[in-house]
Amino acid sequence: MSGHNKWSTIKHKKGAADAKRGQVFTKIIKEITVAAKLGGADPDGNPRLRAAIDKAKSENMPKDNIERAIKKGTGELEGVTYEEITYEGYGPGGVAVLVEVMTDNRNRSVSDVRSIFTKCNGNMGETGCVSWMFGKKGLLVFPKSVDFDKLFEAALEAGAEDVTDEGEQYEVLTDPANFIDVRDSLIRAGFFSESAEVTMIPQTLVKLEGKHAETMLKLMERLEDNDDVQNVYANFDISAEEMERMM
Repeated sequence: MSGHNKWSTIKHKKGAADAKRGQVFTKIIKEITVAAKLGGADPDGNPRLRAAIDKAKSENMPKDNIERAIKKGTGELEGVTYEEITYEGYGPGGVAVLVEVMTDNRNRSVSDVRSIFTKCNGNMGETGCVSWMFGKKGLLVFPKSVDFDKLFEAALEAGAEDVTDEGEQYEVLTDPANFIDVRDSLIRAGFFSESAEVTMIPQTLVKLEGKHAETMLKLMERLEDNDDVQNVYANFDISAEEMERMM
């Protein structure tokens, strides 16, 4: 299981998502605004915007909030101009970490991110130092209650690249360009995912335990708590037994 997806599972178990709904809304609004600015206000012709709107709806964001964010992106309403930056670095145990930021103040963001790395026994690196370890993919996660053979057949017919059994769940991987088409085809076939996103999948994993595992989770939490940080990806692996010990 990818570090990013492992982290998603951990957050769900800890109940962190519900506790930070306001922060989630803020990050989604930023994504909608930037997507509309770059690709226009029509979600049918702007896959990035469509994905952001779908995520907003899944979080029960009010329609007015979505529409205002789109209008700020297209310039119909006055709004802040955001810059997209990716920072790279290493966490405890040599874990590779990618941090995607949307900010109106580059100096503030780089200072904050560097400080978080340092306080959690990590360090920021140069551009390109770890990004080569990740590949961008569409990822859909399904519960084990789904019939694997039927999911496998439907996913491949829809254009997915791979379907795997990850122990606690099934995962469908797609090319990012086909992500929405595959997701919608699977919904029409009666398969409803627990999560669906375009994410960064690590090629290799670093197994963590003990202090390194605890500090890595603190690093992930503190990065995601930063208002400028949109997404954090990492190639760590923590066993279920180790998670039970820490929680």
